Amino acid sequence: MAMSAIDRSIRGSVNALSVALNERDSYTQAHCSRVLMLAEALGIACGISTEDHAHLRICALFHDIGKLGVPDSVLLKPGRLTPDEWVLMKAHSEQGERIFRATEIAKLELTAPIIRHHHESYDGSGYPDGLKGEAIPPLSRILLVVDSYDAMSHLRPYNKARSHREIIHVMESEQGEKLDPFMFGNFLRLIEHSALRVN
Repeated sequence: MAMSAIDRSIRGSVNALSVALNERDSYTQAHCSRVLMLAEALGIACGISTEDHAHLRICALFHDIGKLGVPDSVLLKPGRLTPDEWVLMKAHSEQGERIFRATEIAKLELTAPIIRHHHESYDGSGYPDGLKGEAIPPLSRILLVVDSYDAMSHLRPYNKARSHREIIHVMESEQGEKLDPFMFGNFLRLIEHSALRVN
């Protein structure tokens, strides 16, 4: 079947964003690719619909696209961020939403809001809107779990790589606060057999 003009436009937007993200920060692009694989597995474990799974794939791949707008001095800073720098870093979720709304991809229902809310915490302490519990889109809650695991498992200028045991210890302490207990429970079972499980 021939690809429609809309399909070609969406694919073109996806490819362009992938190239832009890799040019900006190859680590972030690699991180997003790993988050995509973990999110796909967790989405299946949580029983999401086929339609939601399609949205989750796009949002996982580009959840950090807003970091295109974060200055190098903040994004690549080797050490703790100042309060002002942290404000700039946290803005990436809103910037990501705006980038998606400027593309054909935004016509896929829910993608931009999922990206906006992927740092909302289950207890309402997250950002940018302080959403709580079931008010947070389910796909955003899935992304937060897998994003947290991968972020802690790889070396960054501001963060040392942790072992699997260390990461799970941190995540267990965040269950019901930062992380949705249902999503985390499913993740805990699947990560033990995942190729992306770190040592």
